[in-house]
Amino acid sequence: MYEGEWVWDDSYPLYDSSACPHIRSEFNCLKFGRPDHLYLKYRWQPTLCNLPRFDGKDFLTKLKGKKIMFVGDSVSLNQCQSLICLLHSSVPETPILNPGYLNGSYYTFPEYNVSVIVFHSTHLVDIEVEKIGRVLKLDSLKSGSIWKDMDILVFNTWLWWYRRGPKQPWDYVQIGDKIMKDMDRMEAFKIGLTTWANWVDAEVDTNKTKVLFQGISPSHYE
Repeated sequence: MYEGEWVWDDSYPLYDSSACPHIRSEFNCLKFGRPDHLYLKYRWQPTLCNLPRFDGKDFLTKLKGKKIMFVGDSVSLNQCQSLICLLHSSVPETPILNPGYLNGSYYTFPEYNVSVIVFHSTHLVDIEVEKIGRVLKLDSLKSGSIWKDMDILVFNTWLWWYRRGPKQPWDYVQIGDKIMKDMDRMEAFKIGLTTWANWVDAEVDTNKTKVLFQGISPSHYE
């Protein structure tokens, strides 16, 4: 299903973002006047199979009692917002509760006992505030104790690894006992992802929890 192309589909889009009450204002392109709409008409068509059209009610029914968590940066938040709007357009009369959650967002569909959660983590591995400043710890992943209790985990990280200056969220980088002011960012990314992958192998029961990793996305800021 990952090999294919984007094709024009006149029946798209599957939801109207300007009519979705749960979308955050910074993602509401149509409401705030984005002039081009052609991008909304494209559907992913795999080369060797056909994907069924998204059915929100069927989705919620099949995932009854499950918790879905997106872990990552704003790309993960974008994906969660799209899913919530897709579900809302399919079952508009179904209440969606949003009680908030730690450092992210938490949506629940009480009628189906389905939860969709965002856990904000720019690097997946830990960034801790210490006396010297904010330290990016490439071999530490403490948030996993929360993540591993989910039924579906969707991870994303990339855009923040090359941030410098005021937008860089850390001051030092640490591997083991070694603390550095900086290092090769691609090497840091590799070490951080290895820490994450090792955590998945050691801590996640894949008989219970499905783990997905999103591909790298281009920057979505101007």
